Parts: sequence; C-alpha cells; structure tokens
Amino acid sequence: MCRYWGVSRQAYYKGRGKRDIKATQYSLLLDHVKGIRKSQTKMGTLKIRHELRQQIKACGRGFGRDKFFELLRKHDLLVKRRRKYVVTTNSNHPFYKYNNKLSTASVTAPDQAWVSDITYLRTRERFVYLSLVTDLYSRKIVGWNVDVSLGVEGSIRALNKAIKQCSDKIGLIHHSDRGIQYCCYAYTDILKKHGLNISMGDVGNCYDNAVAERVNGILKSEFLLDTEFANYNDAVKATKEAIHLYNFERPHWSLNLDKPAIVHSRKMKQDLKW
Repeated sequence: MCRYWGVSRQAYYKGRGKRDIKATQYSLLLDHVKGIRKSQTKMGTLKIRHELRQQIKACGRGFGRDKFFELLRKHDLLVKRRRKYVVTTNSNHPFYKYNNKLSTASVTAPDQAWVSDITYLRTRERFVYLSLVTDLYSRKIVGWNVDVSLGVEGSIRALNKAIKQCSDKIGLIHHSDRGIQYCCYAYTDILKKHGLNISMGDVGNCYDNAVAERVNGILKSEFLLDTEFANYNDAVKATKEAIHLYNFERPHWSLNLDKPAIVHSRKMKQDLKW
C-alpha cells in the first residue's frame, strides 16, 4: 500500500477530510460572529458564545471556551479594552433633594422602579445631551430624548415617553441623582401628578444610580455613541438605533443572558395572567 510520510492513503484522505470539515465549520462560525459584530461591535466574547451555542456545538466536543477565544483572537474579533467615562452632576441648587427610597425597595417586576440619568454626546457642532429612563427590573430603556440643551426639557420628554408606555404608574419609584433637572418643580410636579414615588441617590455615593450610569456606558462603549457625529440629527438617528439594539438584541448577565425587551414583556404577560 502506498504511504505518505508513514500514513496510509486512506488515513491521509480521511484526516484531510476531517480538517476540511472543521475548517468549514470554523468559517461558518466566524461568519456568525461577524454578523453579530456588524450591529453590536463591542458585545463581549462570552455573550457571543452564549448566542452562538448551537453553532459552536456543531464544531465538536473539543471546541470549548478557550478554543473559541483563540479563534476570535486569531481573526482579530476580540473586544478591545474600553475607555472609562466620568459622569458629573450639578447638585448645587436650591430645590428639595429627596431621600433614597430605592435602597430599601424590593423590585420583582417591570414598572416597579425606574432609574434616570443624563449623558453627553459629541457632534461637530456642539455637545448634545441624552436623557434616559430605564426600567430597573428588566433593564429596558423605556424613555429617552436627545436635546441640544442640558435644561430640564430633554429629561421631561424622556420621562413622558416612559409614562406613556406604562399602564400602572401608581407607587412606581423614580430614582435619579440630585441634579437640578430631576429636582426642579417642572420635573417633580409631573412625577407627583402621576403618583410616582420620588427617590434620589445619597450625596457622594457613586453606586446609588449605578444601573442608570451603566446603561449610559453600554450605549457609548458597545453601540458607539461615543462617536463624534456630524450633527444633531445624526446623533438622534444613531441613538434610536442603539437603543433598539440594546433593548431587543443585547443579552445581559443580570438577566441570565436574556434581552431587556423580552424580559419586560414576558414578566408583564405573566402578571396579567394572575
């Protein structure tokens, strides 16, 4: 029998066939990874692994986490280190600062507690300001607005969007920092009108509004809202797309790798059955 490098012809072609199959499986897997990267360029590798667990299973029993990381590293598909952002709040104002009600609350369903925050976006013309209202249980962004001013108007528009989509607001906790936008009468009067409980973080405690600030960071670092946009309209368009992807396609560790919109909708349907 003819042999190549001490290996039989049959074994040689069988081995080459397996390598070809494995190369095809890896290529298909990389295509799936690149597909995710097109819309979510900064999704973590472990989350992608979870999303593609069926495709990874097809690569064989020996293809574990380390090999998946190595494959992505080889093709430059690992996420680069993220930049950190500093969030500042102007709490030097005469308006009443409310106590922290969220620290002792038990949140077990959507629309029991919202967290709000403001961050900036860059355009070539000026800074613009993104106001967000996020449901604490599901992590879904339920209200948002981009405004050219840091005044209260943008925060009110985001709040009104959140209120409009919520059927039962009585007793819902609205938590924020002690910035002037959230303490001024124009804002707190709306909260009181709809029966929301007003809650604010303690001075100097960076963890009191951590979820809201974390959402800001995700939108910037994973969905590229830290980009400098050409103008206000481009910033609004990018924000709308980023929030849709965040709500409907981004898995969260805090949700057992489920998506915010799915968790929000599922829990609301379960409560209606009761």
